Order: sequence, then C-alpha cells, then structure tokens
Amino acid sequence: MKAAFLTATGDPDVIQYGDLPVPEPKVGEVRVKVLAAGLNPIDAYTRAGMVPVTLPVPFITGSDLAGVVEAVGPGATRFKIGDRVWASNQGLLGRQGTFAEFCCPHEDYVYPMPVGATDVEMAALALVGITAHLGLFYRVNLVAGETVFVNGGTGGVGSTVVQMAKAAGARVICTVGSVEKAEVARGFGADVVVNYKTDDVSAAVLDATAGKGVDVYYETQPPNDFEKIVERTAPYGRVVVMAGRAARPVFPNGPFYVKGLSLYGFAMFNVPPDRQRACSVEINRWVYEGVLKPLIGKVFTLSEAAAAHRLQDENTLGKAGTLMGKIVVVPGS
Repeated sequence: MKAAFLTATGDPDVIQYGDLPVPEPKVGEVRVKVLAAGLNPIDAYTRAGMVPVTLPVPFITGSDLAGVVEAVGPGATRFKIGDRVWASNQGLLGRQGTFAEFCCPHEDYVYPMPVGATDVEMAALALVGITAHLGLFYRVNLVAGETVFVNGGTGGVGSTVVQMAKAAGARVICTVGSVEKAEVARGFGADVVVNYKTDDVSAAVLDATAGKGVDVYYETQPPNDFEKIVERTAPYGRVVVMAGRAARPVFPNGPFYVKGLSLYGFAMFNVPPDRQRACSVEINRWVYEGVLKPLIGKVFTLSEAAAAHRLQDENTLGKAGTLMGKIVVVPGS
C-alpha cells in the first residue's frame, strides 16, 4: 500500500511517500480502506520529535480517518465489512497513523459514519470534534443559556466549539484575526465576534456581557495571559485549557480564587474510549441534522503529505495565519 511515513523525527522533509505492507488487523481491530485522513497539530509535534514518545519504525503519520471497513480482526464485533466509518486517536501512543491506503484502528476508536456526511468532512471533524465536545460537556458541563468565549473562533477546534455551543443553546463570543475570518465565525453562529488585532478584547467581552464576563472560557491556544482570562470570566465561571504543553504562564492566584473560578485541563488522547464514543454519538447527530460542519482549510493528496505538514508547521509553530480550518489528505499522487 502507499503511505506517508518517517523513519526518524524532524522537519517535514523527513516524511517519505512509498510502499509499505498492508497491515493485518489484530485482536479487536478493523482494517479500514482510508478515503480521507485529517492532519492535526499533534501530528506535526509527533513528527518533529516534540512529543517524547517511542514511535514504531517506519511510523505512519496522521490521527484521523474516514473510510470503509475492509476486514475485521479477531474479537472485533462493532463493525462489519463494508461499513462506512470514521476514527481518531491513531498515530499516538505507539499506534500507526492514518496517512496510508489502509489503517487498522482498534474498534474502540472507530465510529459509524453519519448519513449524508462525506469522508473529507468526517476526517476533518474527528479529533477536533471530540476535543471540542469533551471540553464543553465532559469537563465544564455547559448548559443552555450560558455564555461561552472561544479564543480562536475559526481554528479547527475553535470553529467546532462555536457550533457545538450554539447547538447546546449557549451564547457565543469569539476572537478572530481578520474581517474574512469574522464572517466565517458569524456563519457558524457566533453572536459576538471580536478582532483581536484591532479591538480591545476584554472591553468587548465585558460590554457584551453587561460587565459580568463569560460563564465558560474555552482557550484553544497556549495560554499566555491568565490575568486577562480571569478578567473576562464571570464569577464562578469555568476555564478550559487543552493546548500549550510548553506554556508556563504567570497565574493570578488571588483574583482567580476570589472570583470562585474553576480551571479544567485535558488531553483528548488520555480520555477513555467509552467517553470519546459518547462524544461521537452527539457529533454524528449534529452532523446529520446539519448544525455541525467542519471548517476545511486545504486538501492535499497523500503524496503531498510533507507539504501538508509544512503548512501545519507554518501555522501552529510559525503563527503564519495562512490556514483557516483543517488540513485533509486524500488518496492519490
């Protein structure tokens, strides 16, 4: 099979495109013919050696996929040959990734495809959808009528948080970095959109909430200013962090506890598969109902995997601002 793989970590040029053996599904696994694969910042960090894990050699990159079940391993019972599925949590913790013609995920991380969805859509939505859902509902228990602030409303996770919060009946305030991105965020349902490059974000948040602040502050970026986070959050509000493993911001302990705030952190790949499967059920329902759509920035072919990683690096590490939404890779050369 064709695959995008590496034998040593480094910059995107370490990615090779070539032939590897078709994998055989082990106990509990299914073999999926990959029709689309999603690229995430964690994939770039793993490829670069920034995540201290031991990788199989050769190592196939990629976390997410959508495709068709082609074979079922011993003990796997959730799916049958021919089922359309999507999956996440691959390319992590010793698992091979999804940038290949075939992948063998454990069935615990595989979900049925919602009716009407495309492979590209679900590959783009997989990791960011589960991450957004975990933060809003597993960690902070968002309820209808609350106000959510999303720092980065047109990123992969951020755009998904905006839509899910609206689907749950919340009011949403988000930041963007351009007029074009502001229109995209409004199209996803954001009630108040603030351009962080030209506007006073704290003033805008407090004005939009009559001075109270937001009930939930969803930080999609590495946090660097908890003073402003505390300022923008309402008394007894909840703050979510899910990015920035190297971030070491100053923490304003006094105003944080006086306001009665709570801080919730999580990494998706540490959350048990049963909890992630619960997320997939609601994700599938919202996709079917048309209230949840991925924001797709660019589609590459599998042979262009190194270029896809380069674009991801430019935006996650270089902060180029040239990518709005997710990168997806499809078979082809």
